[in-house]
Amino acid sequence: MRNKAEILPVIIGPTASGKTNLAVNLAHACNGEIISADSRQVYREMNIGTGKDLEEYTVNNLLIPYHLIDICEPGEKYNINIYFKDFVRSLADIRSRTKLPILCGGSGLYVQTALEGNELSSVPVNNNLRQQLSKLEKIELQNHFDLIAPNLKEKLDKTSTKRMIRAIEIDYFLQSNPIPVLKKPNINPVLFGIDISRNERRNKISMRLKERLENGMIEEVQKLQQKISNEDIKYYGLEYLFVTEYLEKKYDFNELFRRLEIAIHQFSKRQMTWFRKMEKDGYTIHWINHLISLDQKLNFIREILEKRN
Repeated sequence: MRNKAEILPVIIGPTASGKTNLAVNLAHACNGEIISADSRQVYREMNIGTGKDLEEYTVNNLLIPYHLIDICEPGEKYNINIYFKDFVRSLADIRSRTKLPILCGGSGLYVQTALEGNELSSVPVNNNLRQQLSKLEKIELQNHFDLIAPNLKEKLDKTSTKRMIRAIEIDYFLQSNPIPVLKKPNINPVLFGIDISRNERRNKISMRLKERLENGMIEEVQKLQQKISNEDIKYYGLEYLFVTEYLEKKYDFNELFRRLEIAIHQFSKRQMTWFRKMEKDGYTIHWINHLISLDQKLNFIREILEKRN
């Protein structure tokens, strides 16, 4: 298959669907390199909880190069604006070596930001405003959020206190400043999604969670506790939040498993909701049945990419 600089295969899917394995084998077959679209795999020393599965990046004893994994230290606060700049830089680097870049991840926000950019994410942090807003109750933050103009509000996220504060911060900035202008790379994305049934997805999540808890995830968090605070660890997502609370003796192991299992199932559902919204917004996603063989999956992808070349 001939590489074309503008073509960007994108492999997406919910957690535990097998997207990394597919992307890595595609890269092996097409002289490609992987760009991760994951909000947590950027952190070093967070391997099990973030599901890096770095052993999957080797095919026939050949290591497939990957980008935007293990680029930050624990305790750092990475964000979507930094990610877009890193993505653009990685894309240019891969293309400069006439390799095929392949974007892979389950974070819909990071995938879509890579493809479109996100001008609002470039709005600078206002620490003074954040300090003021952090003192408010959630209902007060909601009242502030409700005052944002409808055309802007629909682009903002209010699903957590942290995100509501960020939304208000963006609105405050835009009252006296223009929307930042982003320089976007020339991308011709072709999206492939792993189509896996709800029941199969839930079974895989539960099995993988059991395996990870039994094989080092708790110890991984204990090592992090020697470097950063418990509150900082909890910032890094579901696994780190619940395991830290377990280590704080807020509940026993069985309760840890139950809570974490439910939370990951809910997260997986939100991932699929995001991908379906991308389709409604005009993206074509070529869905691939997860039950077919790896060769069948790769042949399907090759056929679609050849038509786009």
